[in-house]
Amino acid sequence: MKILKFGGTSVGSAERMQALVKLVVNNQSKLVVLSAMSGTTNILVEISEALYERDAAKANGIIDELQEKYKKEISKLYQSEEYLNKADDLITNHFNYLRSFTLDMFTSNEEKAVLAQGELLSTALFHFYLSESNVKSVLLPALNFMRIDENEEPDLKYIETNLKAELEKHPKDILFITQGYICRNAFGEIDNLKRGGSDYTASIVGAALRAEEIQIWTDIDGMHNNDPRFVNKTHPINELSFDEAAELAYFGAKILHPTCILPAQKRNIPVRLKNTMEPEAEGTLIANLDTKVGIKAVAAKDGIIAINIKSDRMLLAHGFLRAVFEIFERYKTSIDMITTSEVAVSLTIDNSKYLKEIKKELEEIANVDIDENQTIICIVGNVPKNKSGFGFKVLEAFKDIPLRMVSYGGSPNNISVLINSQHKKEALMSLNKTLFNY
Repeated sequence: MKILKFGGTSVGSAERMQALVKLVVNNQSKLVVLSAMSGTTNILVEISEALYERDAAKANGIIDELQEKYKKEISKLYQSEEYLNKADDLITNHFNYLRSFTLDMFTSNEEKAVLAQGELLSTALFHFYLSESNVKSVLLPALNFMRIDENEEPDLKYIETNLKAELEKHPKDILFITQGYICRNAFGEIDNLKRGGSDYTASIVGAALRAEEIQIWTDIDGMHNNDPRFVNKTHPINELSFDEAAELAYFGAKILHPTCILPAQKRNIPVRLKNTMEPEAEGTLIANLDTKVGIKAVAAKDGIIAINIKSDRMLLAHGFLRAVFEIFERYKTSIDMITTSEVAVSLTIDNSKYLKEIKKELEEIANVDIDENQTIICIVGNVPKNKSGFGFKVLEAFKDIPLRMVSYGGSPNNISVLINSQHKKEALMSLNKTLFNY
């Protein structure tokens, strides 16, 4: 069985849903994971914010606008009166459910239920369209098998057992549809896998079923060697190792969510990135590969905060670094980069939620300086330590750009450089010219 995940743009309109049939209907067994129609989740967040503010009029206005958008799409999607009526009833039920939250207090648990409506709608509408097109498919409710534990991590054993049980109810069927992103938590409440969670769903499901391949379909033809939003000349990469892809995803390559790699890597399941607009394009294969030595791609991660911790008295003394890291651990704040010198340690974080609290505790043991509006530029490939020249080529591209931090040698797949965000575009363009001759 193959797992095919389609993002919001791939189901973003009646025309896009209709085009999916050619990609999912053949004689191969597959499970299709769908995101919400593009823009829906953002609007559901707006509705939730209005509900938190107890502004029922505002919430109802947004709900009405979104419902009208869906009604317009189903009028284009279906040809028969039977399925137009089915789809209209479905939409009415879901949007009446959203309106029910305007009548009472609104909680974070209820917000999760609101945010789940996008995927529930897209999968049901696509399932109806397949039925109208005389294509047999089974709609598998993700809430019947997707679950996270008390630490908000996927409960793979539960998922594997319950997903297989769902599939065994339909032994003769080969095409299954399910929701990305949504799940239940350890208490049985509706929850989700956070932004980008549909990629994660596909990877988890693929791992649970030990699938033949996981395919992530988006609106770009694979992972590119640089960010095409800032650099004119880029190209898709044919092959990446799991480690290379994980570095790129974590450090800013938007096509793939960072969480997506690990479940597939653990079960050695290839991940293929494909373009719904150009399905014949080769895309990018991510697998357990020995890739060629060399730099493959560049990615940039914004919103970085650099923290410099200086203590003449205690730095490098036994227990000092542990005390520093324990502060970040208490606030569940991950560290991206770290460098040390004789008198200071510098590190970066991408989550400012507890920055004030972290700074206050750090100041009890050291002097602290904070620089915001930073960007990590990540240069990824197969760059073994015993090969010369890679560090020089990278730093040559930054000869006219002030550097805040450099991390090299911690991984054979990554050289990271921290710069002020105002130099991001300049850095990406310079790297494209220096590393890829564009």
